[in-house]
Amino acid sequence: MSLTTWLRAGWQGWFDPVGREQEIREYSVLLTDLTWKRLATFVSSFLLSAIYFDPFIAFVFIVPVLVSEFFDQRLGVQARKWDGGDVAFGRRILRRITLNTILSATSISCFLISIAVQQHTGGHFTPLFFLFSGAIFAAMYTSQLLGILILRLSIYAVAFIVIASLDVIRYYPPLSSPVWLEFFTIVLVMYFVADISWQFYQSYRRGLEQMKMIEKEAEAAKAALVVKSQFVSIVSHELRTPLTSIKGSIDLINSGRTGELSPKTRSLLDIAGRNSQRLALLIDDLLDLQKMESGEMSFRLEPLDLHETVRDAIESTTGFASKFGIHVETRLEAPGCRIMGDHDRLVQALQNLLSNAMKFSREGGTVTVTARTDGSRARVSVRDTGVGIPDGAEDRVFGKFTQVDSSEKRKVGGTGLGLNITKQIAERHNATIRYESKLGVGTVFFLEFESIADSRPVDDGAAPSRPVNAQSGVDGVLAPQ
Repeated sequence: MSLTTWLRAGWQGWFDPVGREQEIREYSVLLTDLTWKRLATFVSSFLLSAIYFDPFIAFVFIVPVLVSEFFDQRLGVQARKWDGGDVAFGRRILRRITLNTILSATSISCFLISIAVQQHTGGHFTPLFFLFSGAIFAAMYTSQLLGILILRLSIYAVAFIVIASLDVIRYYPPLSSPVWLEFFTIVLVMYFVADISWQFYQSYRRGLEQMKMIEKEAEAAKAALVVKSQFVSIVSHELRTPLTSIKGSIDLINSGRTGELSPKTRSLLDIAGRNSQRLALLIDDLLDLQKMESGEMSFRLEPLDLHETVRDAIESTTGFASKFGIHVETRLEAPGCRIMGDHDRLVQALQNLLSNAMKFSREGGTVTVTARTDGSRARVSVRDTGVGIPDGAEDRVFGKFTQVDSSEKRKVGGTGLGLNITKQIAERHNATIRYESKLGVGTVFFLEFESIADSRPVDDGAAPSRPVNAQSGVDGVLAPQ
């Protein structure tokens, strides 16, 4: 490849914006965000030059610097609007950035060289300090575009050499003179600036590559999640149809319509029926979880009577209470309280809390359901007399497919989805769910909602506590059948 061809290819690549959307965008963001820092440096250098040297010369050189800042602001706004689609527009942005970098770096360099020229004694600390600051600033904040960084530092390098050579040209000092010491020191400073600029650039590239890798992994994880959700949905639906048929057949045979059953056969069918019911509940939970995660579950929010919603949930768990020999005591202390919610989903959430409380309570124990108001808040609590939950187990309590006791010896079965679904239902209602527990005593779960004003007259005969399908003679107590 000839030198001309190589230069032409490099020149075309310099202005090629394809695949550099993020670098251009980040460069433009920093370009505009750091405006005040740059202006503070320029104004301070102008004031020092105007006070200690010729103010007219300072004014003449500071004007193009400020003009380049104005163009930088316009470029920053334009670059932020570019989404990578219009390649020609991106190419124009890179060209304008290049031209404005030449204007800015040249103006700054000439301004600082003018200060050095006006200094008749050696040292040139002031212009060298500002030049060094500008080089470090460029290394730190313009490493997104390597070509622009090299261009600016190259112009600054010329300024360094010119300032370092001024006294050498003026005085022709011997090599042992401090003038030459200053010259070689400036050369070392230039090497330091080049090295630190390269380190900043490499650090930026590593961060950019890591970010792209993270984004790629996130996309892969998102795709895997979609596939998993689709798989769960398809498998669950495919299982539901034959399971419904199996369960219906078991119930039909168990009813005796197909003939008399021996006690042993009936016992086996009872076991099969219970396991079919457990599998059906698992499939329903999986489908609900998949719908929630994919945002496909709809909620029909409407004003609901809090007491009626709680009663409906307790009614639906009557069989569960009988199975575990649990008394359900109700304390409905919020007559007329209404909340915005989806009736079926709230009943489902309360069912999960009630079934958990019943499963973990001792046989013959009591589960207490309380509904009350506190100002503008409505609270439903479900208290059990079970084994309790240890401290620090909240993630497992509300996690997916997790249980506090995950050992093979646990006495209570379940998928570990119920409370996770309950929490998601609560969040969709802008409600909060929490619990308090003491080992060996029991646990109480709280669901808190924002209550709404109710214009309906409250029934004066409504009791604060009513029985729900009570089989005992105790008001507000649901005894096992």
